[in-house]
Amino acid sequence: MSNEDKKDFNAMLNDSKDMPKFQTITDAKNIEKYGGDKMYFAPPIEYDKVMKLVPYGKVTTSGNIREYFAKLSGADFTEPITAEIFTSTVAWASYQRSGNETPYWRTLKANGELNPKYPGGVEEQRKKLESEGHTVIQKGRKNIKYYVQNYENVLFEL
Repeated sequence: MSNEDKKDFNAMLNDSKDMPKFQTITDAKNIEKYGGDKMYFAPPIEYDKVMKLVPYGKVTTSGNIREYFAKLSGADFTEPITAEIFTSTVAWASYQRSGNETPYWRTLKANGELNPKYPGGVEEQRKKLESEGHTVIQKGRKNIKYYVQNYENVLFEL
C-alpha cells in the first residue's frame, strides 16, 4: 500500500461497499481451484471482528479467515483478493487508532508467512510475534520471506 499516512483506514474499514454479497463464477478453472462457483465477499469490518478473536500466543491465516466466512455464509469460498486487502486495511486502521487495538500481527499469510504490507512491515510484525513467544524464521536467499515456525501448532480455531 502506498501513502498510508494520507489514508483514513478506519473510514475504509467501516465502508461496507455493498457487502456482504455473493457472486456466481463461471470460469471452470477457478471453480475447480476453489471447489465451487458460489463466491462470498465479506465487508472489511467483519475481518476486523474476526481478527480480534485471535488470542495472545495464537495465530491464524487469511486463508483460515476466508474458510470461516465461506462456512458461515454457505458459500463455496470467500474472494481471496479482497481478503488480503481487507486484512491489511484492518492492520492500518488499528495502527491509526489510539485505542481498541486489533491484534492484526497474529493474522499471517499462507503457510505462516509474515505480511510485508502491515504497518512497519515484517520487522514490526516479527517483533510483536516474538514478544508473544513465536519463533520467526527466514527462508530464501534472494527473495527473502519470513515465517512463523511451526505455525500450525498454534493456529486459533475459528
